[in-house]
Amino acid sequence: MTRFLLLCWVTSMCVPALAAEQSTLDPDAPYQAVRSNPVTYKVDFRVVVTAPYKTKVLKVWLPLPESDYGQEVTEGELTTFPVKVEPSIAKEEMFGNKFAYFEFTEPQGALIIRHQFKIKVWELRWNLNPDRVISVSQWPASFDRYRKGESQSVVVDDRFEALFLQIVPQRGNPLRDMWAVMTWVIKNFQYDHADASLQASSVHGLEKRRGHCSDYHGFCAAMGRVMGYPTRVTYGINTFPKNSPSHCKLEVFLPPYGWVSFDVSETQKLIAAIQNDPHMDSTRKDRLTKAALHRLLAGFRDNTWFLQTRGTDYQLAPPASKRVPVVRTIYAEADGVPLPEPDPANKTQRTFAWMTAHHYAPDRPVTDPFEDFTSLERVSLADDARD
Repeated sequence: MTRFLLLCWVTSMCVPALAAEQSTLDPDAPYQAVRSNPVTYKVDFRVVVTAPYKTKVLKVWLPLPESDYGQEVTEGELTTFPVKVEPSIAKEEMFGNKFAYFEFTEPQGALIIRHQFKIKVWELRWNLNPDRVISVSQWPASFDRYRKGESQSVVVDDRFEALFLQIVPQRGNPLRDMWAVMTWVIKNFQYDHADASLQASSVHGLEKRRGHCSDYHGFCAAMGRVMGYPTRVTYGINTFPKNSPSHCKLEVFLPPYGWVSFDVSETQKLIAAIQNDPHMDSTRKDRLTKAALHRLLAGFRDNTWFLQTRGTDYQLAPPASKRVPVVRTIYAEADGVPLPEPDPANKTQRTFAWMTAHHYAPDRPVTDPFEDFTSLERVSLADDARD
């Protein structure tokens, strides 16, 4: 009888704790960040696609940004030139990403797809506290798509587990362990346009330790999955004149904060710019470097980037000839053969299957927080006040 009462008491204590843990575990929950500094952009986004000679059918999938807690989309219009084609709109099944699908029969010369819309974007800050992060003993099946090693992009194998043990010899707090991975990447990876996968390849990151933002964040996503935590690569658009407007970020699900955004590659480039500034003394360089790392590790998403797709390795809607690793600006096929991914920032690349032309008109002046030090000065002063 005593043992029965003891078992009942233990169960009554554990069940509420488990219920509290499970109540925070919803992969579709909205962001839990503090949002501020909204900017509304008028976006004119165009893609010029040139199919190979004598192509019978050109298929193009264009990702469409959607409204969520971090952004609000209005006034969308899709047109084509010189041939008028009405797109079909659909969502793919795995992550719910939304696409406009265009099909051109016997295309002649270059084709232009134009997307005009407004989007209001907030700055998001999570202000992470590692002591609040919950260690999860059992994830619901709804997270499997964010925790499994995939056939392409975010691959997880024994090599990642071995390297993780070198970076984090003894597992501890999940957030602190993830911090260790990201700071290791900042110290050991090199940003490189000429040697990049363009596919969020964790294996490319592991083997080369260089590449694009997607290689940085694909690698970090794999290391997060080694820890057992859901991760995903999110692709979107930077709202500044650039050769290639696409840019990705890492997201890790850290209850009770939910999905948290991190930008490892841009933080690394920002720190390098600080350290190489010839007009800055060492004291200010150290202070701003500390502020850049603090902003990264606290969870930060800027208002100069908007989200288009979440996740990697999925089948498009309607289906393409194969699953896509990621969609950066568009995905296109000519007679069932994928057109090669362009990287206009790669100086050695001279030919492109498509190119983007884009313009963003903000409703107020805005600066890139990964190039302008002003916002870092505010972070630095806040740190000094806390100290």
